[in-house]
Amino acid sequence: MSDVSVEGGAVRPAEPLDPQQPIQQAGRVGGVRAWLNALDLATYRAIRSLATDEARVGRVKRFSALGEHGMLWLGLGLAGALADRRRAPAWRHATFTVGMSYLTSTGVKMAIGRRRPVVQDLPQLMATPTGLSFPSSHSTSSFAAARAYGRLLPPALLYATAVPMAVSRLYLGVHYPSDVLAGAALGTVLGSLGR
Repeated sequence: MSDVSVEGGAVRPAEPLDPQQPIQQAGRVGGVRAWLNALDLATYRAIRSLATDEARVGRVKRFSALGEHGMLWLGLGLAGALADRRRAPAWRHATFTVGMSYLTSTGVKMAIGRRRPVVQDLPQLMATPTGLSFPSSHSTSSFAAARAYGRLLPPALLYATAVPMAVSRLYLGVHYPSDVLAGAALGTVLGSLGR
């Protein structure tokens, strides 16, 4: 992962990352933070390198697009509120929580200003609404939904969708692993408020 510099209040895009930088070099760069950065990049490279089959990439793109702005999860909540009248208040509360989780993630993302990965030999495979990366809003909304809807639907089914949604962002090269993990953690905490 590369750092973002801020000059005069404006965020400058990150410089492209050196694809040859091994984790072993991290010790001489700056201790634990450099080691974690190198691990983040190495994991990004390992997962993004799996995206070699065009047909599979197309399927993953379509699936990942369902999570844009939390739409899959908000739609699920609205459908649940309409179909399950007896528990409609619980559905509405959980859906509101998912929406607020997405907005919280977006606010944190704007405040931190971390740029999306720029790895020359492993470019992003999908367009994104913004160039901001941390935390992953797909992960945040997905894990918030899995947690918030977990008393209304089988949790295993929800997580069986949330985890691949989060991983799709790595596969497509639009997030670092730390973005996805932070989003999952944030979503889990916020989603607990919707139960």
